[in-house]
Amino acid sequence: MPDPFRTAELRAAVLSAWAGSPTRFREDANAEEDLRLGGYADAWFVELAQNAADAARAAGVPGRIRVELRDGELAVANTGAPLDEAGVAALASLRASAKRDDPGSVGRFGVGFAAVLPVSDAPRVLSTTGGVEFSAKRTTDEVGAIPAAAAELARRDGPPVLRLVWPTDERPPAGYDTEVRLPLRPGADPDALLAEARDGAADLLLALPDLVEIAVGGEVVTRTGGPGPGEVTIAGRRWLLARGAGRLDDVAAQAEAAEQRGRRDWSVCWALPLSADGAPDPLGADVLHAPTATEERLSLPARVIATLPLEPDRRRVRPGPAAEVVLAGAAAAYVDLVRGVAPEARLVLAPEPGFPRSELDGRLRELLSGALRGAAWLPAVTGAELAPGRAEWLDVPPLDGPAAALPGLLAEAGFDRLLTPAPTGTNPAVLTELGVHRMPLSELVQRLFGVEQPPSWWRSLYDALEPLAETMPGAVDELRALPVPLADGRAAAGPATVLLPPASHEGVERVAALGLPGLHIAHAGAVHPLLERLGAGLADAAALLDHPALADAVERSVDDAEAGLDVRPLAEAVLALVAETGSAPESLAALALPDAEGHPARADELMLPDAAVRPLLAPDVPLDPLDPDFAARVPRAALLAVGVVDGFTVLVDEEPVAPDHDLDDEEQWWDSLEAPPARLVAVRDLDLVADDAWPAALALLAGERDTRAALTTPGSYTAWWLGRHARLGGRRPAHWRLPTATDLAPLYDPPPGDGLPDEGVLAAIGVRADLRVPDTSTAADLLARLADPARTPDVSLAAEAYAELADAVADGRVDPVDLELPERVRALDGTVADVDVAMVLDRPWLAAVLPAGELATGGDPAALADLLDLPLASDVVRAAVDGDGSTVRWAELADVVVACHTLEMPVPEGELTVHDELWVQVHRPGSGRFRVPAWRDAVGRWHASDPVHALLGLLADGAGGPNSSG
Repeated sequence: MPDPFRTAELRAAVLSAWAGSPTRFREDANAEEDLRLGGYADAWFVELAQNAADAARAAGVPGRIRVELRDGELAVANTGAPLDEAGVAALASLRASAKRDDPGSVGRFGVGFAAVLPVSDAPRVLSTTGGVEFSAKRTTDEVGAIPAAAAELARRDGPPVLRLVWPTDERPPAGYDTEVRLPLRPGADPDALLAEARDGAADLLLALPDLVEIAVGGEVVTRTGGPGPGEVTIAGRRWLLARGAGRLDDVAAQAEAAEQRGRRDWSVCWALPLSADGAPDPLGADVLHAPTATEERLSLPARVIATLPLEPDRRRVRPGPAAEVVLAGAAAAYVDLVRGVAPEARLVLAPEPGFPRSELDGRLRELLSGALRGAAWLPAVTGAELAPGRAEWLDVPPLDGPAAALPGLLAEAGFDRLLTPAPTGTNPAVLTELGVHRMPLSELVQRLFGVEQPPSWWRSLYDALEPLAETMPGAVDELRALPVPLADGRAAAGPATVLLPPASHEGVERVAALGLPGLHIAHAGAVHPLLERLGAGLADAAALLDHPALADAVERSVDDAEAGLDVRPLAEAVLALVAETGSAPESLAALALPDAEGHPARADELMLPDAAVRPLLAPDVPLDPLDPDFAARVPRAALLAVGVVDGFTVLVDEEPVAPDHDLDDEEQWWDSLEAPPARLVAVRDLDLVADDAWPAALALLAGERDTRAALTTPGSYTAWWLGRHARLGGRRPAHWRLPTATDLAPLYDPPPGDGLPDEGVLAAIGVRADLRVPDTSTAADLLARLADPARTPDVSLAAEAYAELADAVADGRVDPVDLELPERVRALDGTVADVDVAMVLDRPWLAAVLPAGELATGGDPAALADLLDLPLASDVVRAAVDGDGSTVRWAELADVVVACHTLEMPVPEGELTVHDELWVQVHRPGSGRFRVPAWRDAVGRWHASDPVHALLGLLADGAGGPNSSG
């Protein structure tokens, strides 16, 4: 049989070595057994695929592999360079490789073919240039001729199969250049072997770029170019590839094994799975491929396929300078992979922080993170690409809906370091690990200060931020410092100090244009509901009028005007707002307005040119008329609301706590009350009325509902003040009586003049409707009238007047000490009596023995005597009954009984003394004998010639009781 590969020489050399050294046989057997049971177990298809990739590379043709089961043998055919003598020598060697000087080859040590031994102990390699076979049986036969080796073989499970090689004349199938045929060992499962090849086909096509097709049992898996740059499609799955290559320097090469030192070229390929739409579909757990799978566990988003130096079993990377060079190249190539992805999807390729899955994984992650930190690859909102150290990310939830516009808006405002939003689910720790600056929402708000953008931009910004306020915990508090552009060109620090204008409002626009410190009115173009949620108020007229900044401007407006500043825009703006609301806070009374001569004055120190009170005011009143031209341009109601005087104004305090309302004599009125008023309603500026203008002033007060109510309310300040200060005919109101109070005519006159108000108003201010004595001055006036001989009150009116005076003393309304008493008093006969002879009648029966012209009576005698400083009649008179009478029970007297029944009172018990004629002997003040109808003696016994008179005396005196006796 032809032997194109000189296999006989190879066998002879091996047999000679075994024969010369039994140890060599044992070493070869041990080495092969280690490979079969260790590093190359379950790697038969991977190793054959790597050899096929090397053959295709060597031939410069696309590599194709076909795997099928034929006649109980597993047949693996491939295209590419056919078998040659060096290759056969490598197959029959456990140490030397025929491909060590090929920088692109995958094989390393000439030992990979040993991976077929777990499947077959009689593999054959058939090629277009010739074939060879290995056989455990034939090797055993050959070893039997060598005693020492045979003895060693007897102690083992079998011989080293791949050391002795024989030629064969079989050839590969058409269309393929080489075929490996593997007669299966007993117990091998052919279906499982085909499934293993089928399952690994796609990964091998990805790992071995020189292969384009793998067919397993009729199923074909291909590798084709993908739809995008750098993409491939394998078994219908898209992959994005990024490659790197280089050459080891002398230091790194010398550190490698002798077989590898000539292989200085290295390469690396990153493979990233893509979804159907081309988006990254990162891997989870994976292993290093070198180029086929190892046992180095990785946790990277993409697969790395690198020509890293491996341990002999091809499961682990061999650390060293060469490995470091390749890993550094892999890190650089990874940046290219990341840049090959759409900018918005790149961040998913950054390694996730966490514990590495292996030492190699940790080293790779460290290198990748370093490479990514130093490269510009992160997409900014401006469209630029930034290195992580120059980038920042906005720490907010995913932005969708209106919030999706936020990055673009910030790009317009100069946030050129801001990254586009990370994909949903991105771990923020990835960005932190890369060194990207985290910008919380609070920092964004702070950095928005100084941004110069039109109001429409700010409104769009608020629209984008509003969803965050709805969904992001704590966002509302962080947004409270959000800048707000104002109508006057300034910006406010936070919506809480801002007022939002309505859609169209001239008054608000006027106030906004003033630029008052502390008054922040948002620009109409920036108004958004978010601002109101963050605390902004509504800039309606009422809110502006109550604003402290406006109040401050009004308060200093007169000073500003006197300093030469133009305050008319302020006045016009304020009055426009007041015209809308119809009311104004009291502070607006300080608003500077021009008087008739053009000088500035407070509004409450001016009156309308045609003010109703103008003709009523005293000449020295500090109240000037308003500029007529200015008054003509402003609604009258607005001027009145800010305090410009027309008629009388009414002050209302719903909860007064002190006399601090700047009312004339307010403290005196307050002190006169038993308790502080629950509500204060008072007419202002009454003290400005001229004394001779009060009839007209009262008529004006009576004609307006508010002023009339303030005046006629019982106990009101207004009525109290008018009662003391108003003048009718030059006199206080209490000097006069109501025209209808004719019963008082002997003592009081009606007020003089025409145009007086109605009696309800007159009565409220103190014009008399009766004889009531509220105070000392009224008491003095009434005493003087009673003592006036020109007046003619009858006995009843005089007694009623003295009774009211006595009650006033008894009630404490009048203190006699404060009175200057007249020299006369009104007596019972209607005349006036000199106080030197007058006395107060305190016992009715004494009137029968005293001159009527010397007696004063009315009310409580003791109180009246105290008031008039007169003696009581009982203290003056000394008298006794002259003569005896008959003692009779009251109930026995028919006239008494009838009188009691008529008066609806019980008949007194006890007795009285009845006289036919009753005489009393008076000893003081003069002596004399008087005939009287009834008398009570010094011991309290009643005497009477007319028992009914005695009954009346008993009732009037009150000293006698039901048990009194005669």
